[in-house]
Amino acid sequence: MPWVVRDAIDDINRAVGRRWQGIDRLLPGQADLPEGCAAPLVAGGANGRPAGLGVCRHQFVPADTLNQTWGTADRFSLTLRLRGPDTSAALDELLGQWRDHLAGLPEAAVADTAAMITWPARDVSGVNALLRRGMQALTVVAVRAAETAVSGGPAGAPDGKVTSAGLVIREAGPPDLDAVTEFEMGVIRFDAQFGAAIIRPATEALVRAETQAALTARPAWAWLAERDGRPVGLVHVQPPQHSSWIAGMTAPGVTVYLQTMFVRPGERGSGVGAALVRYVHGVLDARGIQTTLLHYALMNPLSAPFWNRMGYRPLWTGWEVRPAASMR
Repeated sequence: MPWVVRDAIDDINRAVGRRWQGIDRLLPGQADLPEGCAAPLVAGGANGRPAGLGVCRHQFVPADTLNQTWGTADRFSLTLRLRGPDTSAALDELLGQWRDHLAGLPEAAVADTAAMITWPARDVSGVNALLRRGMQALTVVAVRAAETAVSGGPAGAPDGKVTSAGLVIREAGPPDLDAVTEFEMGVIRFDAQFGAAIIRPATEALVRAETQAALTARPAWAWLAERDGRPVGLVHVQPPQHSSWIAGMTAPGVTVYLQTMFVRPGERGSGVGAALVRYVHGVLDARGIQTTLLHYALMNPLSAPFWNRMGYRPLWTGWEVRPAASMR
C-alpha cells in the first residue's frame, strides 16, 4: 500500500481501538485492519482524514470441512474501521462502495453466498445503515468474563461426580462418542431453523470425526449431564489453544470458546442446562480461564434469555445478506 494509505490505516486503527474501549471494555483494545481483495474502501471525512475504512475479503469454504456447516460456501466479509462517534453516514458510504464491488463479481450472485459484517453489539449508531442496505442481524457473539461468574457452581475444579436433584454431571470421554455426536447434531439441526447453520451432506460424518478427536483430550473439555444413567445434556468447550481463531474478538487474556450447549427437548425447562453450565463455569474459573465466548442465533427464542441468566451478554452481532450480490 502507498505510505499515505498505510499512515491513514494506522491512524484510524488507533482511533477505533480507543473508541471500542469507550463503548465496551471487553472489545479488543487494538483494531487492526487486515489485507483484503483490493485497496481499502474509503469514506471521506474532515481535515483530510478518512471517516472510515473497509476491507473486503473473499473466503471459499471447502465442502469437506465442518466450517461449511456454519454458513454459506462462499463468504464475502467486510472489515470496518469507523472513527465515529456517529458512524451512520460513513458506514452507509462504505456499504454503497462494497455493494458496487460485489455487483461486479459474478460469483457473488450464486445462491450459496453471503455478504457478512461483524459489528460491535453496543455500537448502535450503525444499525439503521445496515438495515437500509438489506442486511439482517443473524448471530450474536456473547461474552462472559470470569469475574461475572454466576453463583451456584462448584468453587473449584470438581473432584469426581457432582449430583444435584438426581442429576449427575461428569466428564465426557471416548465411550460417549455416540451421545456427544447426537447432541452436537441436535444443536446444528436447531440452529438451521434460524439460518445460523446449513446442514450439508458431510455434516454428520465431520461432526463425528471432530468429536472423536476432541473426546480424547485430557483434561476433558466436554461434560455430560445424566439422569438415571441417561445423557440429557452436553457442554463442549474448545480449550485456549483451539480458541485462537476467535480470541482476538475480545480483550487480551486466557479465552475459550463454548461451542456446544444442548439439552434434550423433554428435559428443557427442568434446570438441566443451568446446572450444567454453572458446573462448567466453576471448572473454567478454576483453570484460570478469564473470558468465555460463544455464538447463538439471534432469532432463537431460547438462547438470549438463557445465556443472559448465565452471565453472558452480546459483544458482537453478525449481519448478513444472502446471496452476497443482493445487498442494496
